[in-house]
Amino acid sequence: MTKPPLHSTRESWLSAAVSIFRPWFVEQEATLPATIRVSTGFPSVRALSDRNRAIGQCWPPDSSADGSVHVFISPVLGDASRVADVLIHELCHAALPKDVGHKGAFKRLAVSLGLTGKMTATDAGPELKKKLTGVLKTLGPYPHAMLDPKKSPVKKQGTRLLKVEATDCCKYVARITRKWVDAEGWPKCPHGEDMLQVQ
Repeated sequence: MTKPPLHSTRESWLSAAVSIFRPWFVEQEATLPATIRVSTGFPSVRALSDRNRAIGQCWPPDSSADGSVHVFISPVLGDASRVADVLIHELCHAALPKDVGHKGAFKRLAVSLGLTGKMTATDAGPELKKKLTGVLKTLGPYPHAMLDPKKSPVKKQGTRLLKVEATDCCKYVARITRKWVDAEGWPKCPHGEDMLQVQ
């Protein structure tokens, strides 16, 4: 007889992962908010982008009616290990003031937890991958069927210019065509920071 899965919903799995990760943050002298609502959902910007696709997002307490933090993991992710490291990235945002961005305190916390790479798009480093192997055994399978962004019912924006902003730097704003983004990637601000699409 096959054992039933430990978690029947994505939210249950993700909430259990948050509980496992809480002590990791305490070890780094970082405090996660008491209430974190975590679920699978599309980030508000760049969710279906071909390049620099947003795969997670943390909404701060002041954006929620009850003052809770909301974390979303993109439904285009299906690999449990990747979901877990994206969740840790978003929890780093949850543990810090909302205006920190991806520099300074964010980078120190992310690196101390084992995230590597560019801070706007981190991955689990070798040590964190090892730790996550044990966590995933405890959590069981991630109960999710990933979505294919190429089959999205949302039509790609045509010729209208996209608004881009240097969100972590100088707040420089520009407009650019989708054709340019697809050919050359997202632009950089005058200070050399990545610019990202905003509404």
